[in-house]
Amino acid sequence: MEILIKVFQFILSLSLIIVLHELGHYWPAKYFKIKVEKFYLFFDVKYSLFKKKIGETEWGIGWLPLGGYVKIAGMIDESMDKEQMAKLPEPWEFRSKPSWQRLIIMLGGVTVNFILAIIIYIGLAYAYGSSSILLSSVKDGFVIDNPILVESGFKTGDKILSYDNNEINTYSELRKSIVSASIYEVERDGEILEISLPTDFLGRLSSSDNPSLFEFRTPFIIQSVSEESLNKDYDIRQGDMIVSINDQQIKYSDQLIPLLEKNKNTTVEVELQRDSFIIQKTLNVDSTGKLGFMQGASIQDMLELDFLEVTNNSYSFVESIGIGTNNFVSFFGFYLEQFAAIFNPSTGAYKGLGGFLAIGNIFPGTWDWQSFWDRTAILSVMLGVLNLLPIPALDGGHAMFLVYEMVSGRKPSDKFLETVQVIGFIILLTLVIFANGNDIYKLFNFIV
Repeated sequence: MEILIKVFQFILSLSLIIVLHELGHYWPAKYFKIKVEKFYLFFDVKYSLFKKKIGETEWGIGWLPLGGYVKIAGMIDESMDKEQMAKLPEPWEFRSKPSWQRLIIMLGGVTVNFILAIIIYIGLAYAYGSSSILLSSVKDGFVIDNPILVESGFKTGDKILSYDNNEINTYSELRKSIVSASIYEVERDGEILEISLPTDFLGRLSSSDNPSLFEFRTPFIIQSVSEESLNKDYDIRQGDMIVSINDQQIKYSDQLIPLLEKNKNTTVEVELQRDSFIIQKTLNVDSTGKLGFMQGASIQDMLELDFLEVTNNSYSFVESIGIGTNNFVSFFGFYLEQFAAIFNPSTGAYKGLGGFLAIGNIFPGTWDWQSFWDRTAILSVMLGVLNLLPIPALDGGHAMFLVYEMVSGRKPSDKFLETVQVIGFIILLTLVIFANGNDIYKLFNFIV
């Protein structure tokens, strides 16, 4: 069921973004009195799932979910309509219009994508406000499980202070910093240390089987008892929290693991906190160093136990405009940093490039409007930036040649544009295969 909810959210979000993107081309084309022959969500290779002619435009839904398109008369685009281009230009065709009008049409899609993202961020700020986890409230540092982080010099318990001389105030800032950071400043046992990341850190991180980064140190709160547990008949209840083993105080789950490892195939004296009471039990540790308990602590549990502090803010509509715009600018800059890393071979970040599976997985497995609109804003920015790439067949490629025409006063020949359009399709197809191949490789490794 979770997978179906993810898929539904992904398709709904992607469809909305694509339709609005293509309307960004359609509206200015109609305004400049250019004939729009087709408007399609997804590609209708050979056949379409639905189509209806309204006026001069055929509206439809294709079967190949790799995007969408509008077929603008007199334009070399996805349709590669060479027959039409061989005829003399008509006044209602794209190629007959001034270059500045054609540039507005080509940039209309990405403009709508960015406007959509800003509107969503403004709406989210107004409807839900904002919340952030203060890094200063994380008293005993983070869990460092990822071997790539460990090899770089991090240890569980490190408090992260800054990166590249930029102070880090919130947990979200810390998570984002991993994309561009070179040097972290950490506090360990009262000492300030600097940890330098290797140049190919992002590539190694992308290839790691362990997806964890800087994770919260959580208390060991029992959620369930396994049927195979040696302690399944010992009156263990959901919500019980382990606070000591063999008279050694336990605050975090990571402190429990080495103690259990030392006591395989033996019993341990455990203190459990149940509500406001302390319960003592003698429990069995199996041959793998486990008690057989499923454990987990929510953010709410952490707040109630004073492990974290969260700041919550609400905004008026006017305030939301500034907050939402700032959130858009912040994510836009963050995404550009990711892009720069991906196109820098030395970072190895290209190994983390993901396709449909990776994108679909950004949606939660349960329906939540706040998460849906937040992810939709993210995808809208991503689609806008991708379309601005100066690759023939993308909006950015078309815009690049139009700017050349406006500066030089010379229009590239139709034959040249047809050739680079084909090259652009090959480049895009290669990127799609590579990105989705990464997804399949990671999924196969996960299953194995």
